[in-house]
Amino acid sequence: MFTYTKVAQAAAFFASKQGGTINILKLVKLLYLSDRESMRLYDAPITYDNFVSMDNGPVLSRTYDLINGTSSDAEGAAQWTAWIGDRDQYNIKLKKTVEEQQLDQLSDADIEVMNSVWNQFGHYDQWQLVELTHNLCKEWKHPNNSSIPISDVEVFLALGKHETIARDLAEDIQNEKELDRLFASL
Repeated sequence: MFTYTKVAQAAAFFASKQGGTINILKLVKLLYLSDRESMRLYDAPITYDNFVSMDNGPVLSRTYDLINGTSSDAEGAAQWTAWIGDRDQYNIKLKKTVEEQQLDQLSDADIEVMNSVWNQFGHYDQWQLVELTHNLCKEWKHPNNSSIPISDVEVFLALGKHETIARDLAEDIQNEKELDRLFASL
């Protein structure tokens, strides 16, 4: 299920690992790679955000809107800003020191995946991560100064899942997103 608090906590996790301030492009890539790795290991993403291809690689679209201050959800933006300060050029900063046990919206498996992603890619800068995602993430297509949705099926297929399984798993994710949408409208 997508929640703004969960996404904010995932962003806070990586900002904390980076010393409290993290480049936005680097953060976006680490969050995407975490969702992708969670799909590989557990057949479901961490954030349940919508994926899109942008010029610099795959992006979590609702999270990207939060980072840029363009989210149309005022309550969601408030949950984000409880953890993350205003954008400062190409960086965001934590509002407070974060310990893993404070990240109560993230499961142990989520934290494990994000730690693994950090251990593999945390030493990369944003441009190395852009190049990595262009090469590693076969679901990414160059949008030529636009954005193109990336389906969950495409991610599962790029991860090597059989087409039937990829479609079933993607349907499960879409059902979860639809439940989110229905409950949000109540």
